[in-house]
Amino acid sequence: MAGTNSRRKKRIIITLLAVLSLTGAGVAFAYWTSTGTGSGAASTGTSTALTITSEDAVGTIAPGNAGQTVGFTVTNPGPGVQSLTNVTVTMAGPTGTAWVPPTGCLIADYTAAVTTAPVAGAIPVGESRTGTATVTLANTGLNQDACKNAAVPLYFVAS
Repeated sequence: MAGTNSRRKKRIIITLLAVLSLTGAGVAFAYWTSTGTGSGAASTGTSTALTITSEDAVGTIAPGNAGQTVGFTVTNPGPGVQSLTNVTVTMAGPTGTAWVPPTGCLIADYTAAVTTAPVAGAIPVGESRTGTATVTLANTGLNQDACKNAAVPLYFVAS
């Protein structure tokens, strides 16, 4: 009986080897090689103008005093980070047209300046930087009654 078991084991081993050989051959596959080309496109966005809004003026413009301060906010409404370098302010209308003061009031007697600049640098999408501008009226030593109640428009420019 020992010979029968030995033969049976040999048959099993031979059968397993045959199955493994056939299975290994079944894993192989054929293929072709080829080359190809294609094209695509991407486009770069553009900057969007920073927006500047101002708050109500605080203080009083009178000859020789501290003047009025106006807080302002620079906001990035664009689709990407934008850089703020500087903000300037002038006495001008909403389109940048120079202000014409009332007759007898001299524009040269007024000064408008950014007194607290917003932090320069990158402004992420939807974020803002704040600053302050001040408007003063010089004391010329002459009658400046023509400047009473003058509304001084401010025009901000961010770069």
